[in-house]
Amino acid sequence: MNFQSGYIAVVGRPNVGKSTLVNELIGQKLSITSHRPQTTRHRINAIDTQENYQMVFVDTPGIHIGNNKAINSYMNKAASSSFADVDMIIWLVEIFKWTKEDARVLEHLSKVDIPVIICVNKIDKSGSVDKILPYLEILGEKFKANEVFPLSAFDRSHTKQLRGLILKYLPEQDPIYDEDFITDRSQKFVVSEFIREKLMRNLSNELPYDITVEIEKFELDGKMYRIAARIFVDKASQKSIVIGHKGEMLKKIGQDSRITIEGFLEAKVFLELWVKVRQGWSDDKRALASLGYD
Repeated sequence: MNFQSGYIAVVGRPNVGKSTLVNELIGQKLSITSHRPQTTRHRINAIDTQENYQMVFVDTPGIHIGNNKAINSYMNKAASSSFADVDMIIWLVEIFKWTKEDARVLEHLSKVDIPVIICVNKIDKSGSVDKILPYLEILGEKFKANEVFPLSAFDRSHTKQLRGLILKYLPEQDPIYDEDFITDRSQKFVVSEFIREKLMRNLSNELPYDITVEIEKFELDGKMYRIAARIFVDKASQKSIVIGHKGEMLKKIGQDSRITIEGFLEAKVFLELWVKVRQGWSDDKRALASLGYD
């Protein structure tokens, strides 16, 4: 058999670039990104199928410390569960930056017995090779990985080389998914995530962490998708911030979301957004389950 396939967990602390790397590896936007920590809340499988391999990248929330709400517990469980049932792991760290949360990831990795590639991200901002090499040696002392790979997630040549490295360790077996699958998640789920991404990018301070999105209507009408989504916030004061002066903020979020959703669905989209207060949703397990955090 010449075909290789398997699950590859992409793990690391929050905001280290996991979702950006996954998007580059599969060659399209699927996982949402922003400059904020904890943008990724769910475990998502992103699938890259080629003639001789299928790589299923498991994009995970960042393992973090503190913030003891139910949603934080959910995210940490979603991340830590991925260590146990995959074929190999890509551990993403940032050049010259080591935190307590990196150390927490290291604790999990010390318990696994599968191939691990350490990817040292953002080397484009690091300067000369003379500065990088000592840091790579320090990492090598912390954890004996199968490979240590310096990378800039936005450099296509780097992601191509990384795919080649993955193939050294990916099992020989039949594809896990049909070749036309790009994710195990539904279109509705991906659309709700795109809307949440635009909320994360447009709203300031801590507000985005008290926001989630639920799709209420998702219909194909001829060649156009008609989508209605409800944005849940934690407090009444937050509702007016999301809507903005004369509805301008909500309008911008809707426009930004529609452009991204149309690119994903490859069709015209009519998008309606509403904002609703659902107090305490992020620290209520039943509310989280009803909103898809299960």
